[in-house]
Amino acid sequence: MEEAIFGAGCFWGVEYKLGKVKGVLSTEVGYTGGTTKNPTYKDVCTNTTGHAEVVKVTFDPSIVSYEELLETFWDIHNPTTLNRQGWDIGTQYRSAVFYKDESQRLSAVKLKDTLDKSGKYSKPIVTEIVPFKEFYRAEEYHQKYHEKNKKSVFSL
Repeated sequence: MEEAIFGAGCFWGVEYKLGKVKGVLSTEVGYTGGTTKNPTYKDVCTNTTGHAEVVKVTFDPSIVSYEELLETFWDIHNPTTLNRQGWDIGTQYRSAVFYKDESQRLSAVKLKDTLDKSGKYSKPIVTEIVPFKEFYRAEEYHQKYHEKNKKSVFSL
């Protein structure tokens, strides 16, 4: 089993969409990329912790590759908007790949460059590709939010 960590806006919808990928064994939402130790959702929403809302994906690489997860990641959000996704604005909603090793970094850089050159987006991709440091699990009510709240207002 392997892990991937992605930030692509509000983690509720990102977790739901990545959790539907065949070969994904589990998902968990949380925070990473900042300086505050053990941040809460309230802390992260102040836009002062440096953390992004992220999804940690545990996957079976014999079923789905890291590269396929990267493709899904870029397909489920707008990677050309800096520090926002839709109505969600702030650094916690930034587009980011938090790589765990050199292989993940190289895959992310290569695919980002390919997408940038493809003409798929009218603006440059602003997704950060940065080393993973520490994952802080979000509060329980954020885990599997969509499944717990079938009548949520966001569209998937």
